[in-house]
Amino acid sequence: MDKDFWGVALSLVPGIGSVLNKKLIDYFKTAESVFKASFKELINVEGIGGQTALAIKNFNREDQVQERLLTARREDAQVLTLENESYPSNLSKINNPPPILYVKGEVKRDDQLAVAIVGSRTPSKYGELATGWISRGLAAKGITIVSGMARGIDTISHKEALYTGGRTMAVLGSGIDVIYPPENRRLFDKIIQKGAVLTEFPSSTPPDSVNFPRRNRIISGLSLGVVIVEAGYRSGSLITARLAKGQGRKIFAVPGQIGFAGSKGTNKLIKDGAILVENADDILNVILPDYRSDKEAGKEESKEVKLSPNAKIVIDALAEDPVPIDTIIIRTGLSVNNVSTVLLDLELRGFVTQLPGKIFIKNL
Repeated sequence: MDKDFWGVALSLVPGIGSVLNKKLIDYFKTAESVFKASFKELINVEGIGGQTALAIKNFNREDQVQERLLTARREDAQVLTLENESYPSNLSKINNPPPILYVKGEVKRDDQLAVAIVGSRTPSKYGELATGWISRGLAAKGITIVSGMARGIDTISHKEALYTGGRTMAVLGSGIDVIYPPENRRLFDKIIQKGAVLTEFPSSTPPDSVNFPRRNRIISGLSLGVVIVEAGYRSGSLITARLAKGQGRKIFAVPGQIGFAGSKGTNKLIKDGAILVENADDILNVILPDYRSDKEAGKEESKEVKLSPNAKIVIDALAEDPVPIDTIIIRTGLSVNNVSTVLLDLELRGFVTQLPGKIFIKNL
């Protein structure tokens, strides 16, 4: 039995939700160790009472665990537990991360630099244009776009990220085998090729309304910030904004037309302190300093060993004097998107400095 088995098993223990699951993993380090712990050791964990400890010790749902794992394999989906190295780093840091993620596509380390874009399912033309403008601008800078693959703003944000050649992640409120809305089948397939589709719900789970608040916490949890585009007072996007605030994420809102019902939610967010957004740079100027600080607070990386092949090509194209991005593209022979993505990563890691006018100088 591997760590996936034990991780799924722990998620099926009665009385253990996502908060207690995380506490147990933080305390015992592995799900297998949770099951091997004594009754006394288990009740030492905050929130674990005698009844829950007994449920762990008396667990007997091995057949259901195996069925979940086999079903995921039949769907060609990965099973990511909190112990898995591929589990999204941003998401693992919230207080109630999903114990299990079913994933199609690939979650990459670079997806830590992600922004969620959500909003109305019936956007105005202005909302559509604003979403496209912002999604393309972020994706071109190497930001992973996260959304819920719903109709309207979600669908537009995914499509525009893909159109730009960027990465995108879709979070479902259903099983990995239940595509909703059904007309997004082709989009689903494209996202798998250039990003990831993920859900915490097991296969065959229908897209019931009660699932979407849980889905929304994953959307915000995957991201450094959440952008709301057109939302009424009762919009589900405002739930995402509230969840994001509780997770310590940045809240951004696109201002809307006065008197338009679809603008009331976003305009109120701005009144309440959300950051007004007109373009991608408004978002980058806020999230990048925080992201850079977090990286500097973590372990130091070796500048020689950790550079990717494309990063080395870009570094070699830089001279001691400042170089415009157009010149870097010509010197490297790489695409505009590749150069933009590499330069953003190098800037965040302190290898290069960006000067006004998209001019770069290396710090090596």
